[in-house]
Amino acid sequence: MSDARLAQQLAFLTEIDKLKSVVRATRLCDGTRRENSGEHSWHIAMYAMVLAEHANRPVDINRVIKMLLIHDIVEIDAGDNPIHGNHDVAQMEVIEQAAADRIFGLLPTDQEQEFRALWDEFEAAESNDAIFAKSVDRVQPCVSNLEVGGASWIEYNVSYEQVEQRVGVKVAKGAPALWAYLQARIRAWFDAR
Repeated sequence: MSDARLAQQLAFLTEIDKLKSVVRATRLCDGTRRENSGEHSWHIAMYAMVLAEHANRPVDINRVIKMLLIHDIVEIDAGDNPIHGNHDVAQMEVIEQAAADRIFGLLPTDQEQEFRALWDEFEAAESNDAIFAKSVDRVQPCVSNLEVGGASWIEYNVSYEQVEQRVGVKVAKGAPALWAYLQARIRAWFDAR
């Protein structure tokens, strides 16, 4: 191991510490505050470990966890763009691609290529691993909203149909039984409003 390689790895690890400062729309399940993107990445990695048996296709859980731990690193430069927020999706993709180039570019070439490939795979959501990872990424905010009385759904004036379209479709694609379970609870929450 060379000093230059270690210096690159430590520079990357220091840079991604900034993910802890990116505040998300989703509240903690106890409702006390909004989560940060570092917390979100850790939490959905745990979701994947616990809920892997509900994937509707075979997945390599280690690859899924890697994807989930790196998927939001680009938010260091791009910020969090809530799924129910109002932003230009095409513009955000350009900003996120540039962020991925910069941040993963801090790593030694072999790790840069591996991490970037995993990030690109997650974004494309075509492989079994990425489809399940996207499902889990969408589930966690729904569970949080159910726990805290729909906080971000209320804040963003979200309808049940929007949750179904923006969240349900992705969750059902990778973990249909999980979506069926959540869908009934989400529907009941919206019906009670």
